[in-house]
Amino acid sequence: MNKIELVDVTLRDGHQSLWAERMTTGMMMPIIGRLDRAGFNALEVLSPSFIGKCVRDLSEDPFQRMRLLHQKGGKTPLRVNAGGLNVFGTDQPAMLDLFWRIMAETGIQEVRVSDSWNDPKVWKLRAGSASKAGVKPIINITYSISPKHTTDYYVQKTKEALKLKPFRICLKDPGGLLTPERTRELVPLMLKLAKDTPLELHTHCSTGLGPLCVIEAVKLGVTIINTSIPPLADDASLPSVFNVISNLRVLGYQVDVDDTSLHPIREHFEKIALRENFPVGRPVEFDSAQYIHQVPGGMISNLRNQLKEVGAEDKLPLALEEAVQVRADFGYPIMVTPLSQFVGSQAAVNVMRGKRYEQVTDQSIRFALGHFGGNVAHDMNPDVREKILNSPRAKELSRSSFQELSLSELRKNLDAQSLSDEDFLLSYLMRKEDIQKMRSKGTHVELYQTEGLSLSELIKDLSSVAKGNMIHISKDGFNLTMG
Repeated sequence: MNKIELVDVTLRDGHQSLWAERMTTGMMMPIIGRLDRAGFNALEVLSPSFIGKCVRDLSEDPFQRMRLLHQKGGKTPLRVNAGGLNVFGTDQPAMLDLFWRIMAETGIQEVRVSDSWNDPKVWKLRAGSASKAGVKPIINITYSISPKHTTDYYVQKTKEALKLKPFRICLKDPGGLLTPERTRELVPLMLKLAKDTPLELHTHCSTGLGPLCVIEAVKLGVTIINTSIPPLADDASLPSVFNVISNLRVLGYQVDVDDTSLHPIREHFEKIALRENFPVGRPVEFDSAQYIHQVPGGMISNLRNQLKEVGAEDKLPLALEEAVQVRADFGYPIMVTPLSQFVGSQAAVNVMRGKRYEQVTDQSIRFALGHFGGNVAHDMNPDVREKILNSPRAKELSRSSFQELSLSELRKNLDAQSLSDEDFLLSYLMRKEDIQKMRSKGTHVELYQTEGLSLSELIKDLSSVAKGNMIHISKDGFNLTMG
């Protein structure tokens, strides 16, 4: 096929990778109409981690955000990228079902289903729950590099994903670890197995190779590519939609996205980045170290902040080096949320303490107990696992066990019998005081204006970037100098 379709991830992965999920609903609303009319195959707008960010840090209702995006758009399918609903352990099937019913009611039509271990049992649970609500599941086969993650491994995982009869499958590369050579090895095998099931490519630019992998994948027969709009592209994010469209058209492919209509969206987010001092994604140089530590780009900034808080920011290179050993000790989990955070946090603790596993995080203990999946008893370094599980805290955490509960039982446990479904779900995920604070702010969404700036807004923008100690603004009949 000569026609290539694009999925836009600006409002989800671009914003998550570069802006730490700090984009407000008001920042999204002025451009959602343009984005909806541009000709994308789908718009990815949410991951479960956004729910916590919206409520706790932005005091916004995440479900209202979805409804508003759907109401102001509505032409292009809206999509969620979702691992587990509960990042603290095993999914409660009843809560997954509730989550997807709510998502479908707000206008979500598709989901990319993930599991940190590429476990088909977890794929089945999560995809099945979405399907029951009428949300089309796309199964992420997450790419990684280790002695375990061989070509045969990915062939087997593709077969297991296809048995579940998903809407699509997706080769997901959150760490930007794919190379053109590896793309040429895996994609033909996956396409041959997939037959009539479409294959998407989702690759980041952490090593600078994302755009090259896109070209290789398209040449091999992939017809659906995930992209982002600058300044929320490149860097730790996904390839720029402008770069991808330009390259594909030069190579003779048809792309029906109206890229000229995306320039105002780019300008909108550039102005927000300038005013709010948010990062601007730029193409990065090739970095061989990324293939060794495999810590995702967005997580490196969190790791740096973690070390900075204890006055050890200079130890970041040591922490990244230590992450290599911790990952090996943990049995080579894929460096994706939440497992990458567990590896990185334990590596930071090891570096700060000056001795491995002298102090272990609760997440490391629960990982070793198997609370986050995987065959840890077989895959973990046995000496490390024994040391972790011999800690007093491990004895305490080992007494907690998963018990599948009904919705009524969960409501009773949370004293949430009188709450709406949406507030009940929030109560399951969040602290009560954060929900109350969010509700107290009301439902009004103030649009973030970037066109027709007032004089005060212009001065604020100039002040944030001015290198000297004076600002001069002039136009016909008007002069203003501030020092």
